[in-house]
Amino acid sequence: MSGKNIIRADWHAEQLHGGTVGNVQLITGAAETDGGEKVPYKLVLKIQHKWERYADPDSWRREYDLYKSELSGLFSGSLRWAECYHAEMNGSNDETQIWMEYISGVSGLNMTFEMYERACYELGRFQGRLYAEQPEILKSLTNVSGVGALKNYYLRYRSWNEVYDYIRAGDCEIPRHLCNMIIDADNNADDIFKRIEKFPVVFCQRDFWETNIFYSDGEIILIDWDSSGWGYIGEDIAQVIADRDNINYMAEYYQKCIPAYYKGFAEYADISHISDNYIHEMIIFMVGYRLVEYYKFAESPEYKSLPLDTLQKIYEMKNIK
Repeated sequence: MSGKNIIRADWHAEQLHGGTVGNVQLITGAAETDGGEKVPYKLVLKIQHKWERYADPDSWRREYDLYKSELSGLFSGSLRWAECYHAEMNGSNDETQIWMEYISGVSGLNMTFEMYERACYELGRFQGRLYAEQPEILKSLTNVSGVGALKNYYLRYRSWNEVYDYIRAGDCEIPRHLCNMIIDADNNADDIFKRIEKFPVVFCQRDFWETNIFYSDGEIILIDWDSSGWGYIGEDIAQVIADRDNINYMAEYYQKCIPAYYKGFAEYADISHISDNYIHEMIIFMVGYRLVEYYKFAESPEYKSLPLDTLQKIYEMKNIK
């Protein structure tokens, strides 16, 4: 990390928020060089135990595998991931430890519209460049999620009778126009996916939401790459709009993020043939039934309001061009 010969170091560990399936700690302290110099340091230690995600069994170790690959060479100064200083796997091959850069930037709800717009633009440029250049490094990656991840996720939720039957039941408490929005997407899903599957296939981050995006000194830095892999153009943008803690400005993000993303992508690849990007439909496929689940199984009325309000915001976005 320091580029110097360190002979000893003290340290203090502090648990960081986030890391829903991993143990993420902030490690701080002072290191001493062989010349007696004191070097303060700050880094992140991410410990990941083996677990299995549906239809993606090796995702638990994906970030380790990607850091061990040459993927870092594909990033630019305007968009990159957190630098990795050291990564190792224990002897049982069921736990990874990644020591990485601590990002002291702006993230989450503290980011402005302009920062999110910039993040989407830079992601578009990154994906457009890789799509146009088709670097050999991407072809050599073995542990990445498949191109059908969005469809598989949606079909799994749709096959769950608890939510599928609920929005079709006469005693469903969700307003009918919101239920019909999801039902209409179901009825047209085969045709919509046929159209989406003609889109360019790109390398997706697949966890592109507010707490994983940092703006720091003019750079966009993305963390948490354990879901990344092949997908269709626009999937990441649908996610950053759909997965929000603050839903009050979803329409504004929809209006700003989508054009910024496609503008960046178009710098490297011609996408003029895409007349309908189906972002609204992707959002319904990503979170529609999940929000129904949250509403139906909420433990109190107050916890029902957020999924219901989110569905309403998604409904209101359908006519935004």
